[in-house]
Parts: sequence; structure tokens; C-alpha cells
Amino acid sequence: MLAKKYRLSKFLITAIALLALPAAAQTGLPIVNMVDDGAGGTKYSLTLQLLALMSVLTLLPSMLLMMTSFVRIIIVFSLLRQALGTAQTPPNQVLLGLALFLTLFIMSPVLTAVYDDAITPYFEETISFDTALVAAEAPIRTFMLNQTRETDIAMFLEIAGNTDVTEPADVPFLTLVPAFMTSELKSAFSIGFLIYIPFVVIDLVVASVLMSMGMMMLSPMMISMPFKLMLFVLVDGWTLIMGSLTSSFAIG
Repeated sequence: MLAKKYRLSKFLITAIALLALPAAAQTGLPIVNMVDDGAGGTKYSLTLQLLALMSVLTLLPSMLLMMTSFVRIIIVFSLLRQALGTAQTPPNQVLLGLALFLTLFIMSPVLTAVYDDAITPYFEETISFDTALVAAEAPIRTFMLNQTRETDIAMFLEIAGNTDVTEPADVPFLTLVPAFMTSELKSAFSIGFLIYIPFVVIDLVVASVLMSMGMMMLSPMMISMPFKLMLFVLVDGWTLIMGSLTSSFAIG
């Protein structure tokens, strides 16, 4: 009896699916169309525009990492947490939130220039998409050039075999991005090294005191962490770190 009901149900489902196929074929997504707009240009269908928009949205995280101050900030915050020895405090979500909003604060002049010079005129249809793209690239390129070391740019130009560049404005964008990333990593680790020094001194002092007292079984990290936290709070460490990070970026 159960087998008969199962076969009947399977037959009904198959029949409904077969009946629905013509309707689905009629109401499916339209094929991507490229139509001549009458002025020598090409007008794309809405489906292709949505596809391009979704592709750009998937690239936004990479753009945030590669072309803004986010990398330097999050690396410094991570090294600071390790230097304090507080394991997962602050948690990753807090560090990412701090890095994101500090990035927005630092990048606000650049983002404002992109919005005023490229996005707004394009939405008002006063400039073309290609012109808007060039206008949006200019402030971002200026920001990246101000943070990038000349040696890093020269290294990537040599790797690419491009010896025709004589001015910073002539550096290809695809060469500038990895050079910028390399410079940001160098800057982040240099700042992290300076942050580590006072906390390493505290660890050494605590370890020496414990060794002299014969308390070798006691973890120096457990004893030194309260002193490191006290030092960090007394010198107003978060204000110093965020202020130093913000001022370390050359904008303009």
C-alpha cells in the first residue's frame, strides 16, 4: 500500500514538473541583449547591468583591503593584542569594527572627492562612465602614491619590464596596487615593532624577578599581563595608537 502511494506521488510530481516546463521557459530570465541606441553607442539590457553590479560588489572587499588604509590598521591592532598577551581580547569583531571605521575616517577626504567628482556627475548624466572612472581613480591614485615607497614602485616596474615611467602619474594602476600593499605591510610591521618594545621589556623584568625568587614554575606571562595592561591604560594607549595611525597616513 505504501509503495503504491509512493509511486502515485512520484507520478504526480513528475507530471506537474513536466506541465510547468513550458511556463517556466516563457517566464524565465531574458537573454542578454545589446541594442544600438541610435547614436553610435550600445545600450545593454538590465540583466547585464545587474550582473556587472553584482560583480563589482564581490570585488569590494578586495578593493577595501588593497587600496585603503585598512591593512595597516588591522595588522597594528593584531600585533598590539599579541603584545599585550590578552589572547582574544579585544575580539576579532571589535578589532575589525575599529579598523573599518578608522579606515572610513582616514579615507573620508578621498571618498568625498570620488563622490563629488565621479559618482554625482555620472548619476546626473553629465559625464560618461569612462570619464567617471578616470575621475574616481585620480584621488585614490594620489592617496596610494603618498603612502608607497619609491623603491617598491621601482621593484614592481622592473618586474613588469616597464622602463618608460618617469613620473608618478605614469605608474600603471595594476603596478601601483601591489607596490602600495608592500609598503603598507612594511609600515604596519615597523609600527608593530615599536609597540612591542615596552611590553617585551616588562616581560623580561618579570621573568628575571621570578627567576631570582626561584619561582620558575610560575608563568611570567600571567604575572606580566596586569602590569602591561596597567601601563597601557596609564599612557592612554588606545588614543596614542589611533592618533599615531591616523597621522601616519599622508593625505593630500
